[in-house]
Amino acid sequence: MGTFNTIKGTDIKKYVIIFISVCFFAFQIFIVIKGTVPYIIGVPIHLCFALALVYLYNPIDKNNPKLKVLKFIDYLAYIAIVFILIYFITQGTRLGTRIPYLASVTRLDMIVSFMVMIVLLEAARRTLGKGFVLFILLCVAYLWLGKYMPRASGLRHSGTTLKKFVEMMTMTTTGIFGTPLTTSHSYLFYFMVFGSLFAACGGGQLLIEIGLNFGKGTGGPAKAAVVSSGLMGLISGAAVANVSTTGCMTIPMMKKTGYTPEQAGAIEAVASTGGQIMPPVMGIGAFVMAEMLGIEYKRICGAAAIPAIAYYLAVFFVVDFISRQTKQGIMSEGFNISPILPRLYLLTPAIVLIYMIIAGYSLMRSAVISSLAIVIINFFGKTKVPVSKVFEAIIRGCKQSAGIAIPTGTAGIIIACVINSGLANKIANLMVRFGGQNLFFALFIAMLGCILFGMALPTVAAYLLASILFCPSLIELGVSRLAANMFVFYFGIFAQVTPPVCLASFTAASIAGGNPWKTGWMALRWSLVAFLAAYSFVYNPALLLEGSMPEIIQATVYLFLGTFFLAAGLEHYAGVTIKSKILRALLVISGAAIIIPENISSILGYVVGMGVVLAANLTSKEEENLAEDAKKYRKGSKILLLIAALGGSLIVLPEFTTTLTGLLVGLIVLIIALVRKKPESLQMKPVKRVVGEVIIQDIDCEEDDIIL
Repeated sequence: MGTFNTIKGTDIKKYVIIFISVCFFAFQIFIVIKGTVPYIIGVPIHLCFALALVYLYNPIDKNNPKLKVLKFIDYLAYIAIVFILIYFITQGTRLGTRIPYLASVTRLDMIVSFMVMIVLLEAARRTLGKGFVLFILLCVAYLWLGKYMPRASGLRHSGTTLKKFVEMMTMTTTGIFGTPLTTSHSYLFYFMVFGSLFAACGGGQLLIEIGLNFGKGTGGPAKAAVVSSGLMGLISGAAVANVSTTGCMTIPMMKKTGYTPEQAGAIEAVASTGGQIMPPVMGIGAFVMAEMLGIEYKRICGAAAIPAIAYYLAVFFVVDFISRQTKQGIMSEGFNISPILPRLYLLTPAIVLIYMIIAGYSLMRSAVISSLAIVIINFFGKTKVPVSKVFEAIIRGCKQSAGIAIPTGTAGIIIACVINSGLANKIANLMVRFGGQNLFFALFIAMLGCILFGMALPTVAAYLLASILFCPSLIELGVSRLAANMFVFYFGIFAQVTPPVCLASFTAASIAGGNPWKTGWMALRWSLVAFLAAYSFVYNPALLLEGSMPEIIQATVYLFLGTFFLAAGLEHYAGVTIKSKILRALLVISGAAIIIPENISSILGYVVGMGVVLAANLTSKEEENLAEDAKKYRKGSKILLLIAALGGSLIVLPEFTTTLTGLLVGLIVLIIALVRKKPESLQMKPVKRVVGEVIIQDIDCEEDDIIL
């Protein structure tokens, strides 16, 4: 028992948690072996195991010892869970063959239905907060009392009955046991176990070390943080947990090389949050999105690729510009492959997972086989993790899976209420009534709603709630289903770096010892590309790979160019420091104009942006004190800049051949700029690299309980 130090409580409680976790894991493996288990049996059993673990990990007196007198509530919950479990096992055949809304509903059905709702809502209160539960209760109240709403409000509906309410909540696929919880049962569990095993067996450690070795040159430690956090985000898909893991190493490293606490915290928060939009293994919400839309997960990954790359490009530009101005964050040592090369085999399970997803295998099979690969490699590889650690990782994966089942189950209640009351259509009508056919207005309202949900809820819960309420109205205004869902998904994620409640930024600030408020606003500023990209791919679906190849290339070029100018304006650097506030503002405006999917605005934005960059570089007085070789170097840079301007003017023209020509010119200029030898008089003195041995510690925090 000594190895399970993350489980708090008495030895008896630890044994109970381990026993239930083992049963939970065994049941999910049984599903894999059996092949098919009726959903009306399998999904409720999955939920019962999850509920039991949530109550054990989150007793009523966990945060307030004074509530120990209410401990009997926990025992009542355990009894209710066992009763629910027995009910669905014994009644599963009847429930699976009955005709919904025609067959009779027994008194036992009603009792169990309300027991499920009460136990589930209390679990949600303990893990997700009172606000979320209150919102669910409001939805339920509206379902029952909507028939009393004034007709003029547009929110009136026919209401419901007790029999219909019970059926929709627990006896059909439209309620608690609907698509979201089915997704948790079918494959999210296996991905949670995979992620836990991958980290425990050294894969997570290796990813961080690889990221930390991308530290040569300007902005080394910050770029290392971006790479390592992004790589970890591919697996975990959890912003706050990612900050807690990688930030413990990257933030001190950034501070030691000259970054302020606020800068270090903001960079880590932005990089960690972006992992949820970066293919091939995105956040859990992306899996749910694929299931809700009824499309392959690899299609979601493909659609997310271009905006995600632009997002990380923006972060790279920011850290590079900061370092070039401050002459800090410079690291002389580059990629050191010697300690990494012998352990590259640890990445094999991740490669297998990515391959199987792309190849079209089921998500369940992909996760199971990849997890099995981790165990096999661990036992036969050079670096072995004790069996107890592997077992503990499985227990931790079950705990994380339990945390996912709660928001997906409660989302089913909201879905049932929204569908049966027609609330989504009514909200769409109201948005149309007040905003006309103004798509931008609808998008803005949806953005605010998603940010509010994302501030209070895990990503999957925020996405489900937003997709139910806002996606129908966006689709009615002509937005594609994929773009609408991706839009709300984005803003549910980036609420983590949006003040006033930006958990990822606040967590990073606490590690960095910086001002949380300043860190939050700085992170929001550096995430601006993601906000603009979300609007852009709604108006131009080519960014989501919905269009012809010329359209996709042109949209991508626009987005990347806009990203550069936007970052340059935000950090007032474009080869030289831009001191004029007017020029900075023009760069930001030009970047936003380029990203806007209109040829005229993109061309104007590019012309203005290049004009500002050229003016800043040509009027720079720094050459007066430079050596002759440095002057020649700067002159060559200006020539390259002019050639780049010419190439850019070709890119923005709406012809595919000219766009491709301009792109090739730009790539050639970029290669020349990278291989040119900088004169010694322009080179910055490197700072000694401060990177020691990197160790991932097992962090037992609330955010690890629900890693969405």
